[in-house]
Amino acid sequence: MANRIKIQQMTIGQFEAMFPDDEACKAYLVQTRWPDGVRCPRCGNPAVTELKTKPFHWQCYDCAPGTSYRFSVLVNTIFENTNKGLREWFRIIHLMLTSKKGISALQIHRMMGFGSYRTAWSICHKIRTALMDGEFQKLMGIVEMDQTFVGGKAKNRHKDKRGDGDGTSGGTGRGPTGKIAVIGAVQRKGNVVARVVERLDGPAIHGFLRESVSDRVSLLCTDAWKAHRNIGREFPNHQMIDHRAGQYVVGAVHTNTIEGFWSLVKRSIIGTHHRVSAKYLPLYVAETQFKYNNRLNSNIFGAAVAGC
Repeated sequence: MANRIKIQQMTIGQFEAMFPDDEACKAYLVQTRWPDGVRCPRCGNPAVTELKTKPFHWQCYDCAPGTSYRFSVLVNTIFENTNKGLREWFRIIHLMLTSKKGISALQIHRMMGFGSYRTAWSICHKIRTALMDGEFQKLMGIVEMDQTFVGGKAKNRHKDKRGDGDGTSGGTGRGPTGKIAVIGAVQRKGNVVARVVERLDGPAIHGFLRESVSDRVSLLCTDAWKAHRNIGREFPNHQMIDHRAGQYVVGAVHTNTIEGFWSLVKRSIIGTHHRVSAKYLPLYVAETQFKYNNRLNSNIFGAAVAGC
């Protein structure tokens, strides 16, 4: 087996040296947003004039010839209109990226010394929203697709809210009852795409596959769940592994990679955040997906800032 490549992320010492103050953070943001030179965020005009009296501010005469349009490096970013310094935002991004299982808003609140927990919670969610990948290339090569359910164990719920997925009470919690469905696909040695869905049925699964997986995929691996049986009509190279029959690896057919990703998602939620609502679960899934897809990116911090 080939040695796993591990990319070292920026250490605390490197962060302190690279971002000693807000000015350094703003200079980094300028370079990240406009590597080819500052452009007007409204019209894309590169011929903007820097305001000498206000650092990191420019004006564009093309947008408003009579008065000019003035903008700062923070405009149209999640850092705009905030009373927290850019260095504090950068530090939180760094903490989130270097915590494999995530870091809770309560921990951010304690470490940053914010007066309000709500402030830390809001900043973390804004960062997670920025990490969501709205544009991606369809997965190719050997792809694994699977589903999971996120939620607490039935034994920890009130008696009348327990169930095993068949509507009966007294369940152990292994079924989907009361849990949130997440569907995902991963390209081996490549990226993962994961989505929270309202229901797991044939149309939802086929719609997800059309969105995220190329129909020219060389092999599409799933388990033998009944909703997967018709996938071969659109993906001829579909093969199933039957876990109930004790099958886990048959040649190149397995779902171990995507199941490994599910373990990262669940460890983050159960071990760090403890409880996540259905409304905000997509943000936590997006955070884990971003970190997984950038696991070999030595500039993962820059990739995160670019999305902000």
